[in-house]
Amino acid sequence: MRADIGVVGGSGFYELLTDAEQVGVDTPYGEPSDLVSVGSVGGRRVAFLPRHGRRHTQAPHTINYRANVWALRSLGVRRILAPCAVGSLRRELGPGALVVPDQLVDRTSGRVQTFYDEGAVHVSFADPYCGQGRKAVLKAAADAADGAHDGGTMVVVEGPRFSTRAESQWFAAAGWSLVNMTGHPEAVLARELGLCYTSVALVTDLDAGIDADDSVSQEDVFKVFGENTERLRNVILEAVKLLPERRECPCGHVLDGIPLPFDLP
Repeated sequence: MRADIGVVGGSGFYELLTDAEQVGVDTPYGEPSDLVSVGSVGGRRVAFLPRHGRRHTQAPHTINYRANVWALRSLGVRRILAPCAVGSLRRELGPGALVVPDQLVDRTSGRVQTFYDEGAVHVSFADPYCGQGRKAVLKAAADAADGAHDGGTMVVVEGPRFSTRAESQWFAAAGWSLVNMTGHPEAVLARELGLCYTSVALVTDLDAGIDADDSVSQEDVFKVFGENTERLRNVILEAVKLLPERRECPCGHVLDGIPLPFDLP
């Protein structure tokens, strides 16, 4: 069972494919979040993995990110599209907005964030998201007469709590656009295995420090995401079809010339 494109679904995004075959994958890092669903979209083979599990049983800080990314690569995946829920740090990006970020800031703590605990393996991560993937998602959103905001910095926090007002104001003052709990280490682990990775962010709320009288609740986040799940699903499916057959980006070459402590799947 093989696929060349992977989709990792975030909060509220637990299914993508119909008539797909479910596959269990063993990895050196333990079990992935759930079974992987493998099927076809527009003639492309796609593997879907729900990041939190289909019943949302795994909190952001407990997800086995290494197992998830390794499992997808072992099935043949070389490109990952990663829809996720985010809070907005900018008023113009209100609930329901789609954003395709181009930068990431890591504010997590204690998470395992590398495959390379032995040897000297230092990957380039200056541009964390794939340029080809970003173009495909932006065009898919535009073709859907929906549109997505091009660019923005996503700061990833440890969670599972939401930010304080002071933290939100700090992030906004730094010029960052979005706040999220799962985008790291997922993105860097994909890069470490030479995979293309593209984040597709759905804004569910304005973060706590942006409006003085409002705060973020889990109920509101899940409600907005649920209202936009089908819309996001359609953009992802269209982006799958728009991805070029050949990878013409630097993502697949980051490990060129670097001795690795193990063989890649």
